[in-house]
Amino acid sequence: MAYQSLLKILQEKNKLSASELKKVERVKKTSVAESLALLLVKLGLCSELDVADAFVESGGFEKVVTDQYPVESPLPENVSLRFLKNYHVIGFSQAEHEVTVVMMDPEDQFTIDALRLATGKAVNVKVGLLSEIDAALDVQYGEDRSKMDKLIDDVAVDDLGEEDLEHLKDLASEAPVIKMVNLIMQRAIETRASDIHIEPFEQSLKVRLRIDGVLQEIDAPNVKSTAAVISRIKIMAKLNIAERRLPQDGRIKVQMLGKELDLRVSTIPTMHGESVVIRLLDKENTVLDFAALGFAGRHLQQFIEVLALPHGIILITGPTGSGKSTTMYAALKQLNTSERKIITVEDPVEYQMEGINQIQAKPQIGLTFASALRSIVRQDPDVIMIGEMRDLETARIAVQSALTGHLVLSTLHTNDAAGGVTRLLDMGLEEYLLTSTVNGILAQRLVRKLCPVCKVGSPAAPELVKELRLQRFAPDGDIILYKPVGCPACAGMGYRGRLAIIEFLPMTDPVRKLIMAHEEAGAIQKLAIAEGMQTLYENGLVKVIEGITTLEEVMRVTSEF
Repeated sequence: MAYQSLLKILQEKNKLSASELKKVERVKKTSVAESLALLLVKLGLCSELDVADAFVESGGFEKVVTDQYPVESPLPENVSLRFLKNYHVIGFSQAEHEVTVVMMDPEDQFTIDALRLATGKAVNVKVGLLSEIDAALDVQYGEDRSKMDKLIDDVAVDDLGEEDLEHLKDLASEAPVIKMVNLIMQRAIETRASDIHIEPFEQSLKVRLRIDGVLQEIDAPNVKSTAAVISRIKIMAKLNIAERRLPQDGRIKVQMLGKELDLRVSTIPTMHGESVVIRLLDKENTVLDFAALGFAGRHLQQFIEVLALPHGIILITGPTGSGKSTTMYAALKQLNTSERKIITVEDPVEYQMEGINQIQAKPQIGLTFASALRSIVRQDPDVIMIGEMRDLETARIAVQSALTGHLVLSTLHTNDAAGGVTRLLDMGLEEYLLTSTVNGILAQRLVRKLCPVCKVGSPAAPELVKELRLQRFAPDGDIILYKPVGCPACAGMGYRGRLAIIEFLPMTDPVRKLIMAHEEAGAIQKLAIAEGMQTLYENGLVKVIEGITTLEEVMRVTSEF
């Protein structure tokens, strides 16, 4: 079978299940004209990138990315644009006896033979992404408008009134608007974005993606289609499209590019319409493994030891977007055994985990963290997870739960581990209750990881080594600092993915004494450092010297210099 090695690789990488393979083989029998690779993408079973990478691995083909395509076609005029578009193939270069083309399916022998006859030359084949080939064809043949621009032509929204809800609902359900929204989501998935920001302004509609924690603007629909695009998203999230004056929250479950995604949608009224933020939760790409998250050495050992304790409170602190929830779920995964009953109360439930009873808080009907916790303790749990300690009442119930033999995990919004102590005291929690229940406080931030393909290292300047005292982290060797460059593997960013830098404050007897004496956070941190705690900044420097991230990234997310 021509595609046997391709399918084998996709299955080995868990990109294609046995049932999905049967489905595509069944469809293939009725769609003889479609290649199997094209069907995998069209049916949404695999992403374009998955298929291209599998071809690279199975057939040794070279992959071509967007900025490598030539602006003018090297193919002769007798090769029609219609043929190239139908078979998703594009001219790349031409030599005296050979022509090089890029194909979505480089094993499509019919297309290769047809090109050989048309050009009278040998055909060398590279592999590319379907959408990128089609976009590059538009550029080569003078149709260089983006897909988004073409879709805008099909949306007639010139005279759309704010009150014309029926017209708006009909418009949001039409193919061009659906394609616009799908195109935005597809781009977000392909670039591994965590959030989509759709922001209406007076003269424009902006669409930005948060990739590895940094916002990047992308091609956006015309401002005239703002109401239709936002209404389409609200319909998908089962929100009230007639309500534009109040914030709304919803969820969308969607299968796209071979991925099953859970999208959290938040809308808020602004001066020129509703601003929408969509959080993409990709279950496949969420690695709930401490080592992959950035935990190592003493920190990892201490955190595992605290998790193994039968009762007490473990707090994870940091600002919004610092990876607290992911660390919490990794801890729950470690604790999730058949011998333990685990109950969580969250707002919202971000990842659904098998074997864990998860409660969605609903303050509007009175189901707050505090009220849910009162009921949870009567359910005989071993482990309780509270999404966030927001008030004294929640903190008191958490303390009572810890005192009665439960292990409690929760989060706090503070800048460092020692700040978690003063935050609880400021809430009104008594110091004797805090010292007798809290086992440890973890603080974390997220830094971007350097792309392993293109990062470039050079010896650190002696002045910098001396100023930052870097030699303490590498006493036996030269210190090499790496910089981002940018390549096709990281879409020119120089970074790919993120990991946590952390500090862990265990609740030792000397620390308890300082808390009982009402010492400030600075004194607690100073003592913890004397006891061997590595600060966020120091943990970041270790990862810089290991070549995982850059000094600039660590400076960006920490307050020390």
